[in-house]
Amino acid sequence: MLAAFDFKKEFKDLYLPKDKPGIVDVPTMCLIMVDGWGDPNTSPLYKAAVEVLYGLSYSIKMSKKSGTQPEGYFDYVVPPLEGLWWFKDNVFDGSVIGRKDEFSWVMMIRQPEFVTPAVFETAKVSLAKKKPALDTTIARLEELTEGLCAQIMHIGSYDDEPPTVAALEQFIEDNGYRTEMSGMRQHHEIYLGDPRKTAPEKFRTVIRHPIVRI
Repeated sequence: MLAAFDFKKEFKDLYLPKDKPGIVDVPTMCLIMVDGWGDPNTSPLYKAAVEVLYGLSYSIKMSKKSGTQPEGYFDYVVPPLEGLWWFKDNVFDGSVIGRKDEFSWVMMIRQPEFVTPAVFETAKVSLAKKKPALDTTIARLEELTEGLCAQIMHIGSYDDEPPTVAALEQFIEDNGYRTEMSGMRQHHEIYLGDPRKTAPEKFRTVIRHPIVRI
């Protein structure tokens, strides 16, 4: 039996960077997204967003067992949760203590290429039947093109990110680039592993910033 396709293993340059900064050209990809705002630790909207994202993603993955398997389907591991984060003043240096309630965010999970708008709508119907209390209308299927970015692996608590972000920004400057955040190109985090089962000091988070050549 063939192993399930794992985006993290197949695209290590995107999901498994070193703990030293590097540059990557991120291709266009399709993701399920939910917009929101506020402190992710206390916001009901954030909790709902994550539940809907995983619910839809697993509905699509398990469609092979429900008779609604999409054309081109292949077995795969659901990719990790990701988030775009910014403040209204658009200044992000990793320091968020005391400011988390000011966050704007987009939480998202990548989808395989066979996930079309029709497949997405079928998943919404399926999830609504299983969990009618969930509001699936908050989710959308959208392409994201980040392009040229610098990224680094952060090991540790989310609140301890500032030194890692500072190292990333220094690398960007030293290599003749500048960070340029606008639209959907923002401070980007990819969460590897399950924080519910991992000690904070062992969290692994990909931190990615969009860049342009000076």
